[in-house]
Parts: sequence; C-alpha cells; structure tokens
Amino acid sequence: MASSKQTVLQFFPSTTSLSARVHPLVLFNVCDCYVRRSDQADRVIGTLLGSISPDGTVEIKNSYAIPHNESADQVALDIDYHHNMFLSHQKVNQKEVIVGWYLTGFGNGKASIKAYVSVNLSLGDRQLAAQFQEIPDLQMIEAERVGFDILKMTMVDKLPNDLEGMEASMERLLGLIDGVYKYVDDIVEGRVIPDNNIGRFIADTLTCIPKLSPEAFDKLFNDRIQDNLALMYLSSLTRAQLSAAEKLNTAAQIL
Repeated sequence: MASSKQTVLQFFPSTTSLSARVHPLVLFNVCDCYVRRSDQADRVIGTLLGSISPDGTVEIKNSYAIPHNESADQVALDIDYHHNMFLSHQKVNQKEVIVGWYLTGFGNGKASIKAYVSVNLSLGDRQLAAQFQEIPDLQMIEAERVGFDILKMTMVDKLPNDLEGMEASMERLLGLIDGVYKYVDDIVEGRVIPDNNIGRFIADTLTCIPKLSPEAFDKLFNDRIQDNLALMYLSSLTRAQLSAAEKLNTAAQIL
C-alpha cells in the first residue's frame, strides 16, 4: 500500500516578541518627505534604519525616502538610489542597518504609526512568500509623544514650551490612572474578567512608587518645578547676553 505524505502550509513567526521604538527624527523625516513629494506622487515610500537589540526591540533611528513610480497594479522603486543612500549612511554610522521600510497611506487626515514584521510562509520545504504582521507595541518617551501630538495637528499657532509639555504629560498620566482605577473597580464589581498578567503588572508598578506623604510629594514636586524655572531663566539670560555680545562685536567691526 502506497504511503501518502501530507503537505502542510506553515508559518514561521519570530521567536521573540517584538516592539519598536521610533525616534522623533524619523517622524520629522517622513513628514518632510511627504510635504516635499512631487505633484504626481500620492504617497511616499522609504527605508528605515536603526538597530535590533537582543530582547527583540527594534530601535528606528533614521530614514530616507526612495523615488518610485506607481501604476494600477505595481510599484517600481529606484533600487540604485536606495543602494547609494544606504552606502552613504554606512559611511557616517556603520551601526545603523536596514530594519524595515515605511509607507505613507491614504488616511482620514489623522497621523498614525504602524509597524510590521515579516513572517515566512512556506509550503513543505519550499518558501513561498513573506507575510507582514503588525507589531502591537510601539514605544515613545513622553517628550517624543508630545512632539508627535503636535505633528498630528494640521495647524498650530506656536510650539509648546516646557511647562505646557509637562502639563500635557500630566493630563495624559491622570487619564491613564483613571483608566486603571476603572479597570480595578470593574473587576471588583464583577463586570470584567480578571487578567493575572495585568494584575501582576499593576502590582509591579505600584511597588516601584516610593511611599511618600502628600506633603512630602508636594514639596518634592514644587522643588523640581522651581529648579526647572531657574534653568529656563538662566538659559534665557545666557541667550540674551550672547545676542548682545554678537551685536556689539558686529558694530565694532563696522566702525
């Protein structure tokens, strides 16, 4: 009796959980390339440069756009331009490698960031193609998030100063705390099924917070605010002195 072999369509996902950390320079580069695109182009395609840490975090540090032509059924990239740009970047920083690509899509007027990782798709021992799966975890520090929130606005009257940025960060923090409070209350009332992973994460977060009385916390916070105000005053004074010295030097050269 002849034996039959079963052919299985297999996915080979990455063994490590991936997260992506995007630097602000990449966001500004993508926005600048989109604004400066040709009239015939509806979107921008480019290469992402950075590094990959052992824990699976993809750190995206730089980017550049690639000229392309689009038709109804295909997209043609200028591969020679891509290679030349990558070699030029390698001369400046050899540690930055190609970690992916970016594409500006047709949205509803709002900015959004999504990252994808390729997963091999094979039939038996033969690799057929690669499927792109979205990375669910995109990381930003608060200073970068404030800048990204400004980029999402189509028009702004002025850039926020340090205090306004801190105020926006504190409002976002309060919103997150309110969400945690609501989640815990829903679990206590039985409206939500508890998740042990989320519970351990909340417990670990609470243990990292030092135990301070409200009076000690207010004093510590006010002292830090005063330090920031003093630094802002000294930097403004230094800029004024440098500007005055530059003008005096220019006047002396003219006379």
